[in-house]
This record gives sequence, C-alpha cells and structure tokens, in this order.
Amino acid sequence: MSYPHLDAYSRLLRGAHEAAVTGRAWPEPPRHLIKASWGRSLAAGVDPEGSGAPLVCDPARIRDMRESHPLQDLLPLLDHTLSGLAGETGHIMIVTDGDGRILWRDGASATLRRADQVGLADGHQWTEGDVGTNGLGTALATGRPVHVYSEEHLMRVLHVWSCSAAPITDPDSGRVIGCVDISGIARTLHPATLALVAATAKLAETQLALRMHERDERLRRRYESLHGRPGILLSPTGRVISGDPAGGLGERVHLDEQSARGPGRRMILRDGTVAQIEPFSDGFLLRATPAAAPQPLTLTFLGAGTPSASFYDRDRPLSLRHAEILTLLALHPHGLTAEQLSFHLYGDAGNPVTIRAEIHRLRAQLGDAIAAKPYRLTCPVEADFLTLRRLLTASDPGALSRAYPGPLLPRSESPEIRRERDELEAQVRACLLREGSPEDLWAYAQTCNGRDDYEVLERLAALPSTDPRSAAARSRLLS
Repeated sequence: MSYPHLDAYSRLLRGAHEAAVTGRAWPEPPRHLIKASWGRSLAAGVDPEGSGAPLVCDPARIRDMRESHPLQDLLPLLDHTLSGLAGETGHIMIVTDGDGRILWRDGASATLRRADQVGLADGHQWTEGDVGTNGLGTALATGRPVHVYSEEHLMRVLHVWSCSAAPITDPDSGRVIGCVDISGIARTLHPATLALVAATAKLAETQLALRMHERDERLRRRYESLHGRPGILLSPTGRVISGDPAGGLGERVHLDEQSARGPGRRMILRDGTVAQIEPFSDGFLLRATPAAAPQPLTLTFLGAGTPSASFYDRDRPLSLRHAEILTLLALHPHGLTAEQLSFHLYGDAGNPVTIRAEIHRLRAQLGDAIAAKPYRLTCPVEADFLTLRRLLTASDPGALSRAYPGPLLPRSESPEIRRERDELEAQVRACLLREGSPEDLWAYAQTCNGRDDYEVLERLAALPSTDPRSAAARSRLLS
C-alpha cells in the first residue's frame, strides 16, 4: 500500500466505501484491486449491510465433500504449514473448494467463535457474488493471491477482519480447485502473511503435480505395453500424455460429458479431424477415424429472430452473449485471446474471467468446434452475415435483398459488432438504392430499418398507383 499508516488508509477507505455504496463520486479510490472488486460485487447485487456468508451446504454433506475433494490428502501439509501459525497468533486457517465453500478450518478458538457470527465456517460460501470483496472470493475471482484489509471488505460487518488468501490450481485439470486463507481480527493480521499463504498454495500445487506425474507414469507404462501403441493416450481430464510426437493436439483435448461417456464417442479435434475416444485403464485413447469432410458450423444471426447455430445436424438456440462470441470468432478466423474478446464485447470495462466462463459454457454445446490459445473456430463456418459480405461484392442486388432479413444481432451492444452491423446495413442500403429493382427495395422495406427509410419509401411510392407497394409506401410516408 502507498499509505505508511493504517489509520490514514482506514480513513481513506471509509470515505471511499461510503461513496461506493451510495453511488456518489469517490473522494479518493482505494487500490485498483479493491476498486475493481467493489464494482463486481455491487454489480452482482451484494448488500453492503449484509450479515455474512450464506450457508449453502447441509452439514451432513460436508464429510462426503471433504473425502471426495482432491485437497483432502494434502490437508496435513496445509495444516502443518499454516495451522500452527494461525493458532499461535490468534488467527484461523480456512480451506475452501473451487466454488468458495468452506470445507476445513482450524485455529484460535476465540477467533473461531467470532468467525461463526459472519459465516466464516464449514458449509458457507465466500464468493464475491455472495459476500462481496473478501480474501477468499477475490482470490478466486482474480486467480491470484490477495490480501484484503479491514474496510476493504464491501460488507461493513467484515470490517473487523483482515484476510490473506491464495487460490490452488489443479495441474491435472487446469482448474482452480480451492483456496487457502489466513483470517484474523483486522489489526492483528500483517500483510506479509500473504507471502506465506501464497507459498503454501504453491506447495500444494507442487504436491498435486507430483501425484499427477506418478499417475501419468503408471498409465504410460500400461499404454507402452500395448502392441503397436495405437492411438493417443489421454489422462482422465484430457491431457495428452503420449502418442502425439508432433504435438498437433497441444497440451490438452477438451472432453465434454458426452465425449467421456462410453466407448466409440466421436469428437472433432482442433485441426478439424474427427476421432473416436475410448476408455483405457484410468484414461482414454484417442483414435483417428477415416478422413471425412469436416462438418460446418452454420450461424443465423441476421434479423430480429433468436440467434441460432447448427452443428452436426443439431439446431441450437443461442443466448445473445454466445452469439456475440461466435460472431467475433467468425470475423477473426486467426483467433482472439480472452483479453481481446473481452475488449471487443465490453470495451475497457471487460473482464477476461467472464469470457473464459462463457467460452466454457459454449464449448459444452459445440465441443472442439472452439479451440483455445487463442480462442478460434476449428471448423468451416457458414454464417449469414459472412454470406452477405460476399454478396456485396457480387453485383447481385436480388440475391442481396433475399439474404438480408435485418441487422446483425440487433440487440448487441458490443462495440465491434455494432461497427460490423452498421457497416453491413449501410452497404446493403446503398447497393439496393443504386442497383435494386422495386422487388429488392420492397424486400428491404420489410426489415426493421428499411420499414421507415424515407428514401426507399419515396422510390416505392413513385411506382404506378395500381401497384399495392406504392400505396403501402405512401401510407408509411404519411404516418
């Protein structure tokens, strides 16, 4: 922090906090990490006057959740590293799962009793969306170690607390599976505690990596005993272990629930080829199938209807956000990073974490049609707005008018998509006014923008009075 005295920083925080929760201009904002977290928390509807974290797990389920969690075997390590410190200094140690639900805690009994009053206890959930800015939730939201001091918490009831937390990433799945935290009464927890908590999280990740490599080696030995070593060996989470010497698959193959359910499931790889996935020991074997024409991804995004995608003969209605992501990927065939996608969708206010979550949901529908690093489409794309682009260069106004039912994703506020939408609209209109027949202009007049287009209606109104299109155009001009 840039403030040498905590009293001075606390005074600044109290003023900034009061301004943030009342919607006034901030006299001086807190550090950027906290300002951004307050913004996310308030946008999620967190009440700054709330009483603490919600209880989301039946206490009877906690034991089963602990036993099935990958950090269960590492609890002695975490306990040995942090619990002694917590007990000696009057703090508590907390371990959550990847969703911010507290599974374990230990430490000073007096502090544990105070923790119970705000839900800093087993089965309570500490995400930013539930509790606002806090060490556990903000570490999970940002994916990095975080120290949250006193009035930096959004909820006033937590201003007597300070906490240092660090997320733990499973090297096998690549997902955050938990968070380790030291919490204490505000003035007794030194910010330097964060370094110890971060080192403990890294130590846990190292142990997880060692165990992962041991499992990989056992699986590799079974694979190498096969005659001819057919296929590519994958871990249960889709990591490529052996059989891909050229590295064409990258580090991981995305496995959705359908891919991993039963033998002989087909999936599309990042290079567009089709393969079959089969269970093998504790992992999977990926076998290439005879070459076949890659299936196109068909996108219907023009006009006021619900955006939809068709893939492998399955039509899927899409949310606006998923349609926006697919539009941007189709417009940038070489791919976009999460940061670039976030900027194109939200501008400077974007959050790459949100994009990664949306891509994960979208890949659950489309599988490996979307690749990562960077995010890109791996199959042929047949999109109505791309077809429209090609028709604009073909000097065929009849085909153009038939292909244009209306603007591209008219509800989208994405800066990039608005630019594309406005450009397509202007080019279609100019082409039809310049070269279009009355039939073409009438078709354009049925679109949401063409319906009240003065110049188009004037052209139609000039048709012979016996032409019903002339009467309709005159009626619209008078309305």
